[in-house]
Amino acid sequence: MSRGGLDAVGLDLSGADLSHGDLSESWFTDAKLRNCNLTGAELYRSDAQGADLEGADLTAASLVRVNLDDAVLRYATLDRANLVKASMYGVDAFGATCRGTRFMGSSLLEVDFRSADLRDAVFDQNAFQVIIDHDTQVEGASGSVFGPVVLVDEGFDRELSGPELQEWIRQRGGSLQVVTGGR
Repeated sequence: MSRGGLDAVGLDLSGADLSHGDLSESWFTDAKLRNCNLTGAELYRSDAQGADLEGADLTAASLVRVNLDDAVLRYATLDRANLVKASMYGVDAFGATCRGTRFMGSSLLEVDFRSADLRDAVFDQNAFQVIIDHDTQVEGASGSVFGPVVLVDEGFDRELSGPELQEWIRQRGGSLQVVTGGR
């Protein structure tokens, strides 16, 4: 593939094998990438706003500076993916696995991480205003985040921030530092 990216705006690439491809600066806006194999893919500065990546495999993918705003990542695998300075506003990541994923300087705003597996994920200075539940796994997660989060518990929503959020994470085996105050 030549440099300059792929124009896949609105296309249905469900089930495609794009593993280990250089898809830098590609356009996947509103594309259907359900169950797509993107293992080890390079997606630097790609735009996947509104893309449907349900069940996609993004294991060890490079998602540096990728726009995933309003994307669907339900049950997607992002294990060991690199999300440096990624934008994830309004993302549905229910049941996603992000084991060992690196979230560095990313905007995680209104991300639904209910039932998600964030074990051993590394966070560094991320806006972390996400939705979690008691099935969200954070064991081994480390680094620092800015809250607050919304904890959904038996249909009741409760905001956690500061020491209360840090304690919730600690009780589940995580060692995230919750940073308070402005960024």
